[in-house]
Amino acid sequence: MNRTTILLVALLCSLHCATHAQRIKGSDTVLPLTQTLSEIYMNKHPEATITVTGGGSGVGISALLDGTTDIAMASRRIKFSEKMKLKQSKHEPCEVVVAYDALAVIVNPGNPVKQLTREQLEGIFRGKITNWKEVGGEDAKIIVYSRETSSGTYEFFKESVLHNKNYMSGVLSMPATGAIIQSVSQTRGAIGYVGLAYLNPMIKALAVSYDGGKNYVYPSVESAVAKEYPVVRPLYYYYDKANEAAVLPFIQYIESEEGQSETLKLGFIPR
Repeated sequence: MNRTTILLVALLCSLHCATHAQRIKGSDTVLPLTQTLSEIYMNKHPEATITVTGGGSGVGISALLDGTTDIAMASRRIKFSEKMKLKQSKHEPCEVVVAYDALAVIVNPGNPVKQLTREQLEGIFRGKITNWKEVGGEDAKIIVYSRETSSGTYEFFKESVLHNKNYMSGVLSMPATGAIIQSVSQTRGAIGYVGLAYLNPMIKALAVSYDGGKNYVYPSVESAVAKEYPVVRPLYYYYDKANEAAVLPFIQYIESEEGQSETLKLGFIPR
């Protein structure tokens, strides 16, 4: 192969990498962060095309397995079984922590309850506490909303708040965070949970205590950064090692000082 041919091959490879259309899929929690940062990145790099869709952490990791996404977004760590499936399919999964997120417990703004202990939350989501008057609220039935089982947020809430005990059988499973927000905003007796970046005036976040009611902390970027708010988890990207050259430029942008500054503005906790 002569010098001219080598240069031509190198040029074609660089053009392919530069114009590679990346697909990112998975966690609804990581979705708004990735959507905004990808738009900023594409404005800086007009040759880049990035498509971002949600569906849940499990959906993203499954898409990585079948080759229909380049990056899987996840609000929980990849499971051992998922990692084994990827390796059996000749994929080598690589993990990147892109940010941290506080998980907020939310109720309808008309609900007078302002705070709950972890034990009370466990009782509510396991169906042991069924009326708001049992936790200092009105005499009204508690209507429990949760993410569906493919969601990393579902699994993290189960691990952190329920101490790995099962949700109540009558929990109302929602396919996306937006559905939980809409349902809670329209139902006075409702309770659910969402990532911090999703908080808005349509819903009310509760202060939470993990020390039996001695100290209650409201979910915020400030309390999460100060390590005061107890329900905080890492957010992940997973990609195939063989595809690293294509996905690394965008990941490096997220990890940059500018990317982390934008992360904080969006209501997430920087790495």
